[in-house]
Amino acid sequence: MEFKDVSSNWKKLQAILVTEKQAQAPKDSSNATLKRKHPPSATTAAAAPPPRKRYKPSTYKQSRSKAVMDTQIEQKFQVETTINAGLSSTVNIGKYIALDCEMVGVGPNGQESALARVSIVNFNGEQVYDSYVQPKEVVMDYRTHVSGIKPSHLNPNTARTFEEVQRDVASILKDRVVVGHALKHDFKVLLLDHPVRDIRDTSRHAPYKKISGGTPKLSLLASQLLGLEIQSGEHSSLEDARACMLLFKRDKDAFEVKRPKGVKKA
Repeated sequence: MEFKDVSSNWKKLQAILVTEKQAQAPKDSSNATLKRKHPPSATTAAAAPPPRKRYKPSTYKQSRSKAVMDTQIEQKFQVETTINAGLSSTVNIGKYIALDCEMVGVGPNGQESALARVSIVNFNGEQVYDSYVQPKEVVMDYRTHVSGIKPSHLNPNTARTFEEVQRDVASILKDRVVVGHALKHDFKVLLLDHPVRDIRDTSRHAPYKKISGGTPKLSLLASQLLGLEIQSGEHSSLEDARACMLLFKRDKDAFEVKRPKGVKKA
């Protein structure tokens, strides 16, 4: 090979190396500095007042996929979330609310369910109420992989008493239409009832039951009808309540047809 060929090839190689180096160079360092100065908040701020003095909003970590799922729901409604904020004094509750509870296992082998968290949103998906609940019995199974509840969520410095939560929820439910999925389980752990005429249960809605040939799972309805993936890991009662409200709004006219006229309690 002649020297001029070597020289020519070397120049080509140098050009390639320079190009690769430029492609691998870090982006503008000023942007990185700005990100360090202004890190994303661990929780988003909601339009709710500070929780009562002895309670504090939770900032527990979520998996990346869980955070993405929460974001999907929030983007649908264009709302924000503050966990364990209690009752909002700024959100307009309105006629329709969606309710969902998370539960832990008590009793022999943790087979019985006890209330651990309550979430309520309004027709627009805005957070009306969210609270962890102090258990009245010894918790045998936190069911964390499903409920998302951890021991730290239920200690007296974080969770409200059952009596306080029950009183708050009863006040919110009074004279309102309650949307939810398999609501009989939520009412059972809350030790509350509600007029059947004012219940809109997505698990009992005939068009939705046809999808699974029986009682459908909330995650199935959310996936097939809303295009949202929920409950693939730890559940979020706020996320589930918002999904229920979306399902109700999707077929609201059909839900309202031939409602019971009596005041039978559920």
